[in-house]
Amino acid sequence: MNNKLHIGVLALQGAVQPHKAHIEAAGAGFCAVKTLSDFKKIDAFILPGGESTTMLKLIDRFDLWDILAEQFKKKPVWGICAGAILMAKEVLNPTQKSFGLLPVTIERNAYGRQLESHIATIKGYDVSFIRAPIITNTNNVSIVAEHKGNPVWVEQGQYMATTFHPELTFNTPSPMHQHFINKVKNFKIS
Repeated sequence: MNNKLHIGVLALQGAVQPHKAHIEAAGAGFCAVKTLSDFKKIDAFILPGGESTTMLKLIDRFDLWDILAEQFKKKPVWGICAGAILMAKEVLNPTQKSFGLLPVTIERNAYGRQLESHIATIKGYDVSFIRAPIITNTNNVSIVAEHKGNPVWVEQGQYMATTFHPELTFNTPSPMHQHFINKVKNFKIS
């Protein structure tokens, strides 16, 4: 029997394929997922960076909201940038609906326009902040890392969110991917 973990990256929009090398370097299998049958085959989800408004429109268009909400209750989820926005309990600038998986408030595009995008070192690893959101209220979630005085990597239980993109750095696996794979392993054991 194959005991390899399978990590599904929600493939509706955004940075999906760059996760493949990181996931595989961390010892798990990569799956681009879009449908309920895909969701049932994976052990965890990554909600990738991209454009949260577009992702929400596609989730609604393909009638995936309830299916994803149910799956997210059962499996670990990591939201990256736009994916972190989809995980927040409250979204500002502008307000929009979200899955409310993490009890945080997140402000969209808080670092500014595309021109203000930048690379920073988080936990010894270079990551990209691309029109990144800022977590403004953490409500007792664990803060793993901060940047410019703001939480940029948070987690609670089976959920994790980063406001930056570690998948765009070619040194694999990123410490964030390795941490998430370990989180998934521990979740499956418990």
